[in-house]
Amino acid sequence: MTEKTRSPKSPSCVQITGMGIVSAIGHDIAEFSHSLAAGKSGIRRIERSTTPPLPVAIGAEIDGFCFEKTLGQYSDMSESLTQSALYIARRAPFTIQTSVISALQAWRQARFDDKPIEPERIGLIIAGHNTTQNYQYSLCSDFRRNPEYLSPRYALQFMDSNQIGVLSEIFNIRGEGFVTGGASASGNVGIIHGTRLIQSGVVDACLVVGVVADLSPMEIQGFYTIGAMGGKQFHDQPEKACRPFDALHEGFIYGQASACLVLESATSANTRNVPGLAIILGGAINLHATATSQPDIDGEAKAMNAALQQSSLAANEIDYLNTHGSSSPLGDSVEIQAIEQVFGDHFPRVRLNATKGLTGHCLNSAGVVETIASVVQMQQGFIHANVNLEKPINTRANFCDATAVSQQIHSAMNNSFGFGGINTSIVLQKNH
Repeated sequence: MTEKTRSPKSPSCVQITGMGIVSAIGHDIAEFSHSLAAGKSGIRRIERSTTPPLPVAIGAEIDGFCFEKTLGQYSDMSESLTQSALYIARRAPFTIQTSVISALQAWRQARFDDKPIEPERIGLIIAGHNTTQNYQYSLCSDFRRNPEYLSPRYALQFMDSNQIGVLSEIFNIRGEGFVTGGASASGNVGIIHGTRLIQSGVVDACLVVGVVADLSPMEIQGFYTIGAMGGKQFHDQPEKACRPFDALHEGFIYGQASACLVLESATSANTRNVPGLAIILGGAINLHATATSQPDIDGEAKAMNAALQQSSLAANEIDYLNTHGSSSPLGDSVEIQAIEQVFGDHFPRVRLNATKGLTGHCLNSAGVVETIASVVQMQQGFIHANVNLEKPINTRANFCDATAVSQQIHSAMNNSFGFGGINTSIVLQKNH
């Protein structure tokens, strides 16, 4: 550790004490970690019969998920908790069920069952907005035939705040809770606000849940129409369609994941004798004042610099950067220029990769998914592959290539940028 790195026992330190995920490359942290190390991609052909057909039938959708069967894997947790989850979420939409499972994983790892915190001292942040599009779309035809077909619970279920109600009831969370929206930056926005809640003393711990993006055919068509979605030239080779920072990139590939972090003050974690997985040293959000999807070099660079300033680290102390890396030609080009601007002489030495190359772009939850990926790589001492990076758009950049490499990571950065000019960056430190 350098003189500038923050002690994990510092009262202002915010640690990650629990993680959970349900994704296309793993329905828990162990499976997700294995897929990262092996360079396993979840991107494949989307098997949906829609009228009209999907414009791009390629994505990394969650496959083989069964809520009740998965819930049976948590028999080591309190029966009242699992029974509550079953009762409340058994008939809930897919987006709710995946949030419950990822949160159960993180809750178990943080050991809240046997080393609890007062319910009023736990917060809940739902990272993601407009999360029920496909659920609503699926009900339209029946509603047109008979409006009374709708379940009485629909009035609750179409609102994003339903995630707060369901999760707070299951886990008896009684501190602050709210929904954060930031388009593709929603996950990082949620992590940053959760960190601030803890640092301000409002809560001692906070669940940050990145909600799965369950897009309907209308949203997929919308992204395709504005040229944001890729997969056209690789329609018959879906595993090659997501190509962050490669010369043949053409747009993001849709991914699905629900991901959860438990953030906790060092004081609380130490009192409960629960080990931290990583430390959040800093995080920053800014806008570059646009109503469009256009990225901005200065806005992205300012977010990275502000996160570094908060962390008290210099750019040359960052070992690894998990890029936003959406596989969009303009987005990738702007981001790599912003990284080069921020890191200067250190640019050729900081290791870069893009988790979206394996998971697809998980939209709402991307920042949480990629923070988990960064922590996994920190803990296990590797940097995962960029599986389709064959002709990098920047030859000075220190990209990981087609296979994972062994490397110890002490400090890392995670970028997420969203439509509407929302720029975010987070700095993490390995918990020594």
